[in-house]
Amino acid sequence: MFNRYHRRVSDSRSSSWSRRSRGGSVARRAIRRGREMRGPLLPPTVPGWRSRAERFDMAVLEAYEPIERRWQERVSQLDIAVDEIPRIAAKDPESVQWPPEVIADGPIALARLIPAGVDVRGNATRARIVLFRKPIERRAKDTEELGELLHEILVAQVAIYLDVDPSVIDPTIDD
Repeated sequence: MFNRYHRRVSDSRSSSWSRRSRGGSVARRAIRRGREMRGPLLPPTVPGWRSRAERFDMAVLEAYEPIERRWQERVSQLDIAVDEIPRIAAKDPESVQWPPEVIADGPIALARLIPAGVDVRGNATRARIVLFRKPIERRAKDTEELGELLHEILVAQVAIYLDVDPSVIDPTIDD
């Protein structure tokens, strides 16, 4: 049996050629007709290419770099981590009393210093500063203000870690 294109069409339904010619996948048809994805939606050179979390991580590294460069030998055992939101909450938001290792804006924690210790498996853990991304981002109007806020928070946390005054870490910071 011949079709209008003069190809031999098999009468049996089990033929793989006849199954492919009748249907085929939708994706294959889209590609064949020029409707496939041609490339990334945004090129790596535009600001929207990075996610908010990636931009925040880069801002943290930029804010921490001068502190690390100046105090490298004393902060070599200190880790910096970023979490989305604080997992610690004030029991009474009206009269909250945060411990000194927590930097907060009222009832909302912005950062926390977790001292070195031992985990539940008995493994030693390093000291860690945890920055809470969303509360910090909400308090900054633009990227410049975000960088300044991150620097102030990191200076305060490193000062607590080293048990010194924040003006020792960065003399330009006002208490």
